[in-house]
Amino acid sequence: RGSEMAQHARFTIESGIPIYFCDPQSPWQRGTNENTNGLLRQYWPKGSDLRHLTMAECDNVALQLNTRPRKTLDWQTPGQALNKRLVARTD
Repeated sequence: RGSEMAQHARFTIESGIPIYFCDPQSPWQRGTNENTNGLLRQYWPKGSDLRHLTMAECDNVALQLNTRPRKTLDWQTPGQALNKRLVARTD
């Protein structure tokens, strides 16, 4: 719904990774997204005032989540899984 995916076609062409768009009002189609929201709640419970967060705080949480192995990625981190996919495309 936002502009963050405006270049999705370019990303797909350049990376070879297809982009999937879920139907509106269908959270069961966004399992990883919903799981990530739950992980973020470990740092900022629902109702937290996020107006005073610094970029450094957000970057720290992002680093922790992005370096956390995920069962859905066969216990790789998100970065490892993406790198593996991108390297496989160039071979």
